[in-house]
Amino acid sequence: MEGSLEAPTRHVIPWQDEAWYDEAALDAELRRVYDICHGCRRCFNLCDSFPILFDAIDEAPNEEVEDLTKPQLQAVVDACTLCDMCFMTKCPYVPPHSFDLDFPHLMLRARAIEHRKGETKLADRELAKMTRNGKLGSAVAGIANWATDPDNDFTRGLMESTLGIDRRAHVPTFAEVPLVNKAVGITPPPNPDGPAFGKKVVLYAGCHDNFNDGTPGEAAIKVLAHNGVQVRVEYPDCCAMPKFENGDLPAVASAATRISAFFQPLIEQGWDIVPLTTSCALMLKFEWPLIEPENEAVKLLSKHTFDVSEYVVALSKETGLAPIEAMPSSIAVHFACHARAQNMGPKAMEMLKLIPEAKPALTERCSGHGGKWGIFKDNFDRAVKVGKPAARNLLKSEPDVIVSECPLAGPHLKQVIETTGAVAPDRIGHPIEVMAQAYGL
Repeated sequence: MEGSLEAPTRHVIPWQDEAWYDEAALDAELRRVYDICHGCRRCFNLCDSFPILFDAIDEAPNEEVEDLTKPQLQAVVDACTLCDMCFMTKCPYVPPHSFDLDFPHLMLRARAIEHRKGETKLADRELAKMTRNGKLGSAVAGIANWATDPDNDFTRGLMESTLGIDRRAHVPTFAEVPLVNKAVGITPPPNPDGPAFGKKVVLYAGCHDNFNDGTPGEAAIKVLAHNGVQVRVEYPDCCAMPKFENGDLPAVASAATRISAFFQPLIEQGWDIVPLTTSCALMLKFEWPLIEPENEAVKLLSKHTFDVSEYVVALSKETGLAPIEAMPSSIAVHFACHARAQNMGPKAMEMLKLIPEAKPALTERCSGHGGKWGIFKDNFDRAVKVGKPAARNLLKSEPDVIVSECPLAGPHLKQVIETTGAVAPDRIGHPIEVMAQAYGL
């Protein structure tokens, strides 16, 4: 039977159950799921995992999943970016369908077993220590940015040979002053005439927002305060998405416990929590409750977390927004995978439609970056290949502005556009930056 009439659901991740780490059981489950995927193939154009799988089966002696070797099974796991698009948009067999197929979380299980066996690569382990890296990078921003400059052949070559980071890949620069420190001096009091006066928001600065690029955070502060919202910026720690990608679930559970405990008293005082990065919002809203399902603080945080675009759209319906100047611009909007995975609809698109005379147009394809996955030499060319349809679609209407809700997808798409020979914009920023611009802030 294909498809289900019920809404997709996800199971609690049994990461504390020893049976979940049984390699023979994983092998059997990989083959069961791969066989279902082989018989369906709707997901063929989402990422490289599926073409790799289907090519391997088609070239196997009996064209059967049972013919595949362990390295062939593993190659599919390695190509997955955990973008969730197969689960969210294509697969007709997700739970509650009896086939019970959750491809991304099966890939996560495979990586969790690798991680427990100590097989996660050194670069993956070290790059996932985002808070440490961010603090170090900001403390020596000048040196760090010199070393990661793509024109610095010596250091980028060294990074490629030692860490496997492709010398062509965009690596974020570091800010000298983290956003959470800068915010103290730049956050205005709430506009008493703003329609949302009385509302309170904690902007949860993700690692990229805090240590690399505070532009979306500064724009969000201005837009919310202008509308009367009391704003504060907090960075209690990394949401642990990069460790989630590694399958390091004990570390993710630890982050969920500590960060939800940090936010709990603020929520009880009436603050809403608004992450600036879609991946962070996805972790707080959906992944953490599947990893720490009995933790009351995690449950509370999940209910009071809103993506920044989602929050502005909700304000527009609940209290209305302060008048916005007309902006007769065409805006190409990249619908980031982890925004789609929040199952809230294209809120950035809805938000930009609130600007009079603005003409936003949506692109729903994956950028191909996949967190840190796309910067590695083994993956960079595939990341560009996967991102090309998205880049072409964004350029189709010759837009005045291109935006993406993902802070890593934006610079990556800029690189992808350049590889096509087209002229890339100077910046592909967050949609909230366009809102701030429309307000003249």
